[in-house]
Amino acid sequence: MNASRESPRLSVAPSLPRSAEEVGASITARLHRLYPATIAVPLADELIALAGRYRGQVAPAAKGWSERDVFLITYGDTILGNGRTPLQALGDFLRANLGSAVSMVHLLPHFPFSSDDGFSVIDYRTVRKDLGGWPDVAALAHDYRLVFDAVVNHASQHSAYIKGHCSGDPACKDFAVAIPPGTDTSKVLRTRNLPLLHPYETVRGTEMLWTTFSADQVDLNFRNPRVLVEITDILFFYAKHGASMLRLDAIPYLWKELGTSCAHLPQTHEVIKLWRDLFDLAAPHMLLLTETNVPHKENISYFGDRGDEAQIIYNFSLPPLLLWSLHSGNAEILTRWAATLDYIGPRATYLNITATHDGIGMRPTEGILSEAQRQELCDLAKRHGGDITGKRNADGSVSVYELNVTYFDAINDPAGTRSIDTQIDRFVLSQTVPMALMGIPAFYLPSLLGSRNDYDLVRRTGRARSVNRSSLDADILARELAEPSSLRARVLPRLRHLMEVHSTLSAFHPDSAQSIPEFGASLFAVRRDNKDTGQTVLAVHNVGESPASFDLPAGRWREAITGDFSSGLATLPPYAVRWFVRQS
Repeated sequence: MNASRESPRLSVAPSLPRSAEEVGASITARLHRLYPATIAVPLADELIALAGRYRGQVAPAAKGWSERDVFLITYGDTILGNGRTPLQALGDFLRANLGSAVSMVHLLPHFPFSSDDGFSVIDYRTVRKDLGGWPDVAALAHDYRLVFDAVVNHASQHSAYIKGHCSGDPACKDFAVAIPPGTDTSKVLRTRNLPLLHPYETVRGTEMLWTTFSADQVDLNFRNPRVLVEITDILFFYAKHGASMLRLDAIPYLWKELGTSCAHLPQTHEVIKLWRDLFDLAAPHMLLLTETNVPHKENISYFGDRGDEAQIIYNFSLPPLLLWSLHSGNAEILTRWAATLDYIGPRATYLNITATHDGIGMRPTEGILSEAQRQELCDLAKRHGGDITGKRNADGSVSVYELNVTYFDAINDPAGTRSIDTQIDRFVLSQTVPMALMGIPAFYLPSLLGSRNDYDLVRRTGRARSVNRSSLDADILARELAEPSSLRARVLPRLRHLMEVHSTLSAFHPDSAQSIPEFGASLFAVRRDNKDTGQTVLAVHNVGESPASFDLPAGRWREAITGDFSSGLATLPPYAVRWFVRQS
């Protein structure tokens, strides 16, 4: 069957540049929706003045995106050794092994922290001494567009903000959210199987403070306008120090409103739009990426109204649906879902991922996979040496939140019988789908290296997520990459080549039109059309273990990866990928 599903294209006109007066009016209006008028007006003046002070301190940078953009996710200490700081060793590795094949580097939290591998921040304005310093970050920013984590929902209990709240420091008054004992919080959405409130000793006595994620991560109180000003100053500080994009960590839970789920509240969306407005004044190139590992409909709400909120959101449904396709050998569910992806407009797009530093989120499969299928993926993760993290529901039950397993081992059973050649083909196929879909492709550095489950690290830390958070010795890694038969040497160069081919195809521009042809159960196909250049690319992926054939649309096609020419009937071997480019 050669039917095609056309992704809906929303009627969105490109946003025209706004004057400073228009942006200022928008900022004031947003603050009126968050705070009383007596606070909103002077607060608007203060924030606009803050943006003005930073504007002259932020270096101009490239705006937007193109088919040449590839996003890399990494910890600052993923590469260690060579007598260099970890940030220097990371830069050396990237320049030598990826070069310009990658354009954006997401540097996971590189600040002093007390837990959660960096996401419990103690000092937001300092680079961890064991990683290097701001000059090392600046050196990376010279070659790559840097993405910083903005961990703004919560701070470490050892941060000045929380210590000050507890000690009675007037500068940190009400920086945390204190809840009277016995308050009904049953409606609050939980993403962890842990208590929402924890006791802390303060000068006022014992207080129960709001902790969405852990006792060491105390939520900040954005009802307090001083918190908003302080965090906004930090975001501008990041722009000054080389960030071109900010990943807003755990952003759905920013605003608290008892009696609600305290997730995805209108006030949270308003704060993100406010920051978007303020960056239009201080650093117009800055992009906002929201970390919203939630069901698809809730996820895309962070694009806002006609693309006025986050410019980029993670395509969180992709990793588990792609895993399901390769597990089942059937791409029909992936095909149906991909056909629903809306084109938002020229100022908003998707970040297409398979693996990140976190697990494979399962909430984004709600309403897409059946409960039996979701359970099958949980069982698969366990069989493949991984684990499962749960979340506590309002009724006290616990349901799956994410699968903790490397993407290579999620797709390939470490104890299975498939040949290493087939395992690599399956994995490489999984990494090409993000390149074909509308949006920016993103890769986790350990995945690019074919990393497998790190059981030793899990044993040392006691945390399931550590299975995919290895640090690699630079010398050992160099030897592995120099050995042609090693797994890393067979994965990284192949993926780099695909990135380089991707960058030459204008049809893969994030804004190019997308449709989803239907060529049969085992084939996942994406057609991209760049209206400006006239180029069409048809990307076809065989997720099955048998060859699969389909009829190419009329015309002559060049396969971009191999350079071969085709027409008529095309046949893909098992786990093969082809990028067909229409020839004029």
